[in-house]
Amino acid sequence: MGDFILGNAVLVLPDRLVRGALVVAEGRIAEIREGADLPPGALDCGGDFLAPGLIELHTDNLERHTEPRPKVPWPHEAAILAHDAELAGCGITTVFDALRVGSLPSRKKGRYGEYARALADDILGLRMAGVLKIDHLLHLRAEICSETLPEELAKFGAADGVGIVSLMDHTPGQRQFRDLTQLRHYLMGKHGFTEAEFNAHVADRLALSAEVGAAHEAAAVAAARRLGAHLASHDDTTGTDVAQSAAHGARFAEFPTTPEAARACQAAGIAVMMGAPNVIRGGSHSGNVAAETLAVAGCLDILSSDYVPAALLLAALRLGDLWSDLPRGVATVTAAPAAAVGLTDRGRLVPGLRADLVRFRRHGATVLLRGTWVAGQRVA
Repeated sequence: MGDFILGNAVLVLPDRLVRGALVVAEGRIAEIREGADLPPGALDCGGDFLAPGLIELHTDNLERHTEPRPKVPWPHEAAILAHDAELAGCGITTVFDALRVGSLPSRKKGRYGEYARALADDILGLRMAGVLKIDHLLHLRAEICSETLPEELAKFGAADGVGIVSLMDHTPGQRQFRDLTQLRHYLMGKHGFTEAEFNAHVADRLALSAEVGAAHEAAAVAAARRLGAHLASHDDTTGTDVAQSAAHGARFAEFPTTPEAARACQAAGIAVMMGAPNVIRGGSHSGNVAAETLAVAGCLDILSSDYVPAALLLAALRLGDLWSDLPRGVATVTAAPAAAVGLTDRGRLVPGLRADLVRFRRHGATVLLRGTWVAGQRVA
């Protein structure tokens, strides 16, 4: 963990951009020097931006590596290492790997099994071995409309260091799939459902939700408290949804689907997180509210890469352009997610904090990553 200086950079400070140098010592930011002069021995950044490392609270990207094709499993350790390297190459220095808990093992159509405990063990094992490039923490996506949620949650304990539990309810006719037309397109397009199979799926999930939904939601909230994890809501759609999330103690809301829900979140003191792909694409792939709409209304606090890691930094810069405030845009992927989960040692270029850093430059409408450091170690 060497000491070094990054000079001739545009530093993205919490409230402004300055030309200067950043001094790293023992894995932390030791000093920030303003001015265009290049300190002796410094690495010349050539006018590139230097920002805090990105913090990702919700990504499904690891699942893409563990199952690169439907029903084609990949060895966990190889998948985790590939995922880790990909995130480092996108400037992400802290990730909460989102693992689904709650399965549907007995269904004939749309069946899926348990995987979270085994995958978490492999993540934690690689972390303990010191072979991961970036900081990996656990996020349990608690699927309310499932058969096995309480049993799967019970397999996690305080020693696992679970940081986030999110309440995910994909019961048809509400939240993300309030519009059944969107759900029909999704299931027929991705999973090849016929019309009859789709109708049977909707009826089955509604019956399952009526049977176990309330108990599973209570179990997930209780598990978050037992594990000392931060609670997040998911796909809030109405003011009633948000009131329920607030009553549970949710700290942030993942991907609210309507302006009404986003405004209610802010009124309740719940930070609003939207997807970076939504920003890049100019809208939601599920037909829900556009992230830019919430940004213009001042109702967007945090970005998540969700399913495209490379989208995170680019989307933050686009928000900075939209707001004419680059530090504010960068804060949606650094300081704001850090604050939402109580990470006080990172997320800002401030002396004394961890030297989690990303160096980049803009290239037309996209961004070129030039370097990533985690606690002063270069990882990409």
